[in-house]
Amino acid sequence: MVRTFQDLPLTPGMLEGIARAGYTTPTPIQAQAIVPILEGRDVIGCAQTGTGKTAAFAIPTIERLLKQGRSGPRVLVLAPTRELALQIAETFDTLGGAQGIRSAVLIGGEAMGPQLTALGRRPDVIVATPGRLFDHLERRTANLGTIRLVVLDEADRMLDMGFAPQVDRILRVVPLDRQTLCFSATMPKEVERLVREHLVRPVRIDAGTVARPVAGVTQVLYRAQTQDKTPLLLKLLGQERGQTLVFTRTKHRADRVARAVQAAGHRVTRLHADRSMSQRREALDGFRNGRYRVLIATDIAARGIDVPEITHVVNFDMPHTAEDYIHRIGRTARAEASGRASSLAAPEEHEQLRAIERHLGHPVPRHDAAQPAGR
Repeated sequence: MVRTFQDLPLTPGMLEGIARAGYTTPTPIQAQAIVPILEGRDVIGCAQTGTGKTAAFAIPTIERLLKQGRSGPRVLVLAPTRELALQIAETFDTLGGAQGIRSAVLIGGEAMGPQLTALGRRPDVIVATPGRLFDHLERRTANLGTIRLVVLDEADRMLDMGFAPQVDRILRVVPLDRQTLCFSATMPKEVERLVREHLVRPVRIDAGTVARPVAGVTQVLYRAQTQDKTPLLLKLLGQERGQTLVFTRTKHRADRVARAVQAAGHRVTRLHADRSMSQRREALDGFRNGRYRVLIATDIAARGIDVPEITHVVNFDMPHTAEDYIHRIGRTARAEASGRASSLAAPEEHEQLRAIERHLGHPVPRHDAAQPAGR
């Protein structure tokens, strides 16, 4: 039984890095995944969002790097969004930086020059979005010939939302004698079939109830006409004081809602695909450090945002899929904290709501839209 990180076969240097990162006890996915990864096994890891999947692969990956020696990039991590890629690289730096582990981040929206410089330093770990890494491969500015371990993070999103051709072509230029890890909060059967094409006798790890909200999230549904959603959101924001993440369906809607929230006197910023990478970094950094209390975002923020202080997630627009609902509300109640998830459902969003409730196996608790519940 793994109760502490000391129960795992980790070196003193790694245990120091874990303590430095602020991790105290292994989460279920960490307790189950670290040993098979250390043993060189291929792994499919499924766990609820917010339960430490990044550290579950970063910790044993760094250990294997230190034991194998340094000869150019040995680890490739693919992630679906720029924000998630940056967060993964930050985790590798926190856990392995003191031991000399270096990473390079290859993401779209940023100039190629700094990325070429980072690659020229022969990092141990490359963290990339599929599109930008594919650009580097096409230009022959990245060489994956030394890669011995590949991680597909949020594998369902990458293989199910249009990244499959790029991921497939990337994996075909990585040496066959590699270890491959796939991690996600959801793993539909059709996606798992795609994933297994690239793995050899993988260990399947299901930590907890997969594709379900974590226990600390209190879910509430408000039925509201579309035109009443903005006043309802402002009422909710007025009743609470914590960090709030608001999801909208489109970029234009995010901009419009942000203007209304700002006019009401709240410190607000936006995160969506039409914003430059520097603007997206500033928004996310400002939200993390408390400069902004409210972040209005599209689904690019449903995965890759790890802000422990988020106390409230609001679905201003209902998500298209139940899986997206799980990922959205998983931005709160992270690391065993508690949080609130409010969904504002218009009559025309009835089908999305029904799909979510079928997936959950129970109705989302209703509340009178005219009287939002206080904390």
